[in-house]
Amino acid sequence: MLAAPLLDALLDRALEEDLAGGDLTTEACVEASARATAKAVARKPLVVCGGDVFLRVFQRLDPQVEGEVLIADGTSVDTGAVLWTVRGLARTLLSAERTALNFAQRMSGVASEARRYAAAIPQGSGVRITDTRKTTPGLRALERYAVRVGGAHNHRDSLGSAVLIKDNHIVAAGGIATAIGRARARAPHTTKIEVEVASLRELDEALSAGADIIMLDNFTLADVKTASARVRSAQHGRPLLEVSGGITLERIPELAAAGIDIISVGALTHSARSADIALDLSL
Repeated sequence: MLAAPLLDALLDRALEEDLAGGDLTTEACVEASARATAKAVARKPLVVCGGDVFLRVFQRLDPQVEGEVLIADGTSVDTGAVLWTVRGLARTLLSAERTALNFAQRMSGVASEARRYAAAIPQGSGVRITDTRKTTPGLRALERYAVRVGGAHNHRDSLGSAVLIKDNHIVAAGGIATAIGRARARAPHTTKIEVEVASLRELDEALSAGADIIMLDNFTLADVKTASARVRSAQHGRPLLEVSGGITLERIPELAAAGIDIISVGALTHSARSADIALDLSL
């Protein structure tokens, strides 16, 4: 997920955002010595994700807070399931409540969305559902962890982790063949070359130029099937075939049956709704 120092820095920024001016309500209403227990409860069915992050938020305010993960990440639960508990000073629990829930709800929402897409793949298919870089700024590592928890896979982590030649790269380079040739000559030998194509003509150019992975952007199902047939009959090695753009849950079975390898879905992160989790406190 994230190395401990990086995770703590992220959580501290989120806490500072909420507590820079203190917690006027809690400080006015709750005695400093009061202690409490709180439990995180699923208000709707969800895939659990982010328990350790949830607990860590409280401990960033007070290391003496104790907590317990009752249900492991990746577990599907029904309404009413108690996911995690925390115990400590009531002021700490109240002041960190919203920040802790924001992280946990976001991560569980992404995991739940990823589970829905992964479950739509027909049994026995080797197709992978992956995310994209369309993530919440600052939260990419947590959201990508949630994607894996949900049963899907990650695409490239960042711009520095793979060569992915997109439409504007093609324009700037002067063509698909030129872009692939330059990437092949300049990128590390361990790096695969992926290129995005918008038509069957561009697919043929990418095949001739020796792309390792070809992404079909916003192709119709008929063109996906045609592209798959052309790739399978390629004479110079078979590149991986990825589809992206306009991917909905309903399209997953037909795309998986069309002979492609990867379905990348920006909606896993950019359109996932936060899960409904509440914190119930008792003295």
